[in-house]
Amino acid sequence: MSYVLQTNNLTKQYKNQIALNKVNINIEKGDIYGLIGKNGAGKTTLMKIICGLIHSSNGEVKIFESTDLDKNRKRIGCVIEQPALYPSMTARQNLIYYNKLLGVSEYSNVDKLLNLVGLQNTDKKKTKNFSLGMKQRLSIAISLIGNPDFLILDEPINGLDPSGIIEIRELLLKLNSERDITILISSHILGELTKVTTKYGIIKDGNLIDEFESKDLETRCKRYVSLKVNDTDKAAYIIKNNIKSTDYKVLDEGRIHIYDYLDKPYQINKELVENGVLVSHIGLEGDDIESYFITKMGGDK
Repeated sequence: MSYVLQTNNLTKQYKNQIALNKVNINIEKGDIYGLIGKNGAGKTTLMKIICGLIHSSNGEVKIFESTDLDKNRKRIGCVIEQPALYPSMTARQNLIYYNKLLGVSEYSNVDKLLNLVGLQNTDKKKTKNFSLGMKQRLSIAISLIGNPDFLILDEPINGLDPSGIIEIRELLLKLNSERDITILISSHILGELTKVTTKYGIIKDGNLIDEFESKDLETRCKRYVSLKVNDTDKAAYIIKNNIKSTDYKVLDEGRIHIYDYLDKPYQINKELVENGVLVSHIGLEGDDIESYFITKMGGDK
């Protein structure tokens, strides 16, 4: 297991306000890591610290398993907050300018980057006349000038129309699969994020409250029949032998979750009651993906 980013108790405080509180984040090589949280939760602050745009108040950052941040930040490309483009320049001129800024005197990468992000036919069109999606793709192209191994993108699909969102999604998947670039991305568009992300971190009020693999999301959002009974042992026996459920879980305080027979809650209730089990609650529960994230972030379902 190789880590691209690890933080240990990373903290950022502004006078009496704690923007990040002892955050421990773990991003492995090859991840597309989705950082989820409300506005002001600490997402951009975390990204800025990683990129060296602001300093942390406490804690440790490791990039590529090293604390030599100056050296390893050279392997990072980032687009944080608004795209930094020169509006009176074309896409090509912007790329050449940023090559010069990075000390690159040979511009053979310009055409390759324009092709990669789908801007090869923009010709003399100035970036002030670009759509927001085109601006985002050009910003990503600029972030790729140094051939980074790690890409950090702050809300890259925010405000885009559906076609722009699809273009960015396909670009990220391409960069990850073909160039083996690890990506940290924040977004408010939760449904879209689930189409690209391999791992999630949920941040709330400066605290990283959860971190999990995308493969675990289906289980976390699984629908189930929720029961509360007076005798869990007896109820479990009936569920297994009479109802023939093969997917249920006995919890504490008389609670049971049944993950099959979702269309037959009344049949379950009838079987339990007829066999002497008192059922004080029965209902179909569980979240869709968006509701799950909103609940975790502290919003209303």
